[in-house]
Amino acid sequence: MRIVIAGGHGQIALRLERLLSARGDEAAGIIRTLEQGDDLRAAGAEPVLLDLESASVEEVAAHLQGADAAVFAAGAGPGSGAARKDTVDRGAAVLFADAAVRARVRRFLMVSSMGADPAHQGDDVFDVYLRAKGEADAYIARQETLDWTILRPGSLTDEAGTGLVRLEAHTGRGSVPRHDVATVLAELVDTPATAGLTLELISGSTPVSVAVKSVAGN
Repeated sequence: MRIVIAGGHGQIALRLERLLSARGDEAAGIIRTLEQGDDLRAAGAEPVLLDLESASVEEVAAHLQGADAAVFAAGAGPGSGAARKDTVDRGAAVLFADAAVRARVRRFLMVSSMGADPAHQGDDVFDVYLRAKGEADAYIARQETLDWTILRPGSLTDEAGTGLVRLEAHTGRGSVPRHDVATVLAELVDTPATAGLTLELISGSTPVSVAVKSVAGN
């Protein structure tokens, strides 16, 4: 399979690229600067230089041609202001979904956030972030030609992955290592029966493959 990942230099994306490459899939990561390319190549992924804040739908779709799946794992980052929450966390996600539709890539995974809600109230940067993520999720869910799955992890940590998770429509608050998020994404790519689901993810006691199979088709 060929999987194109938006936000290819992100901490979850780099872990995902290593997993995909190790199992023989072809991963391509969209990055903003040439300097990030070496990290992607080290992870076994093809770097694609493209700025999702300024690119057109046609430009993004050209890089999605022939892909089997698209994964949106980009984010403005914790140090960014409210304006970039809108241009990246909402705008770039919408652009990537539109490009996937244009390129006829059906399988689409969205890395969202627990608490994402287009009706979320508040003006703090984190409030804007949750609202932007919620708006992006809602837009993606309206795309009838995408086999989308929205993944909403809890608080992210850099601890070693355990491979044991809780993956449900509603898990309650909790944390999860970034490596386990990447492992779940790799499993979801291969499980189109999870299309149409919005899933929350935290650490738990169920092996990733079992957790994904248990929600598939629900």
